[in-house]
Amino acid sequence: MTLLALLRHGDTAWSAEGRIQGRSDVPLSDAGRAALAGLRLPLRCREMRVVTSPLSRCTETAALIGARRAGVEARLVEMHWGDWEGRLLAELRAELGEAMRENEARGWDFRPARGESPREVLARARDWLMDVDVPTLAVTHRGVIRAIYAAATGWDLRGAPPAKLDWHAVHLFRLGAGGAPALEALNLR
Repeated sequence: MTLLALLRHGDTAWSAEGRIQGRSDVPLSDAGRAALAGLRLPLRCREMRVVTSPLSRCTETAALIGARRAGVEARLVEMHWGDWEGRLLAELRAELGEAMRENEARGWDFRPARGESPREVLARARDWLMDVDVPTLAVTHRGVIRAIYAAATGWDLRGAPPAKLDWHAVHLFRLGAGGAPALEALNLR
């Protein structure tokens, strides 16, 4: 069993506004940088290998937590939100009405217009998880963390998650055979 820590990137102007970022390469905001300046990784994460999504909000987060030479892993990129990137979820719900409710009720198979489903996010993340063979801290995105968390807990991505995730904290998993994640601890600071 290999220990995996997941940390979401710092805040951006879009995340402060509640905008869907997806694969849009939105940089960290000044407030996001300031919050990361005070972040102390949990002791058990400080000696881990660090890898990051290729998006600048993740690579900059890694640098700000002291991992300037973090490896870049394309399979850790955020869920592709297609036509919905830059939009507010509340606006989409109001605009699309019942069609949006039905789409969200699909859980793993929810799909933004011309985007990617959480099931597809997990497939590429799981491909990477099978390659993780040393304790690793991954700086990634909400969509990737949610998919791994859902796989670890059996949550079908419908309704509220079994536990609330703090997006400014570290989440720990143990990886078993074939990269299968098991929950170790949530919301570590």
